[in-house]
Amino acid sequence: MIRICDNQQQALDYAREHGPFRPRDVAGLGVHPEDIRRLYRKGLLTRAGRGLYGLADAEPTANQTFIAACKRVPQGVVCLLSALRFHEIGTQLPHKVWLAIPSKAAKPRVEYPPLEITYLTDGMYREGIEEHRIEGGGVIRVYSIAKTLVDCFRFRNKVGVDVAVEALREVVAHRKKYGVTIGQIADVARRCRVAEVIRPYLEALIA
Repeated sequence: MIRICDNQQQALDYAREHGPFRPRDVAGLGVHPEDIRRLYRKGLLTRAGRGLYGLADAEPTANQTFIAACKRVPQGVVCLLSALRFHEIGTQLPHKVWLAIPSKAAKPRVEYPPLEITYLTDGMYREGIEEHRIEGGGVIRVYSIAKTLVDCFRFRNKVGVDVAVEALREVVAHRKKYGVTIGQIADVARRCRVAEVIRPYLEALIA
């Protein structure tokens, strides 16, 4: 049986509830960096990246990777292919976490998880941000379904027109399941100045 002190248990409990964490995240709980290093040496914590720790026995999931990315990049919002995967739309399984950050932000220096960065102007960046708390994990910042669809058409040369159309077709066909209306998609497209691009596809799908 591995013996641990109260502070180390606090760190484990935090990781179980919030997912991967940085030492400063648990400093207010009285957890010293040495407590974290000892848990790592005992095999109870694993390094999820430089300065980022998670439970060694946690089952890796896409959402855990998204949580780690959002913690490493405080301004980052899960977008495009990764947002499609989070919302369970389409068949994309990206090997990187796609994050959007403000256009004037510095490029993140992150070793893990691997990132695909998209820069958005302030208005486009702020539109449609949602926060989702993952059970047994933490918080993921991700764009809404409507904003994700619009972004896929805005960046169709980057993600592929076929991907954008596939995602739109699936959501339109199952809009009750996804909780999205045609009007919501059109409104976001108008605010993001993609209305003229997406309109022919919407009209064809609802004809």
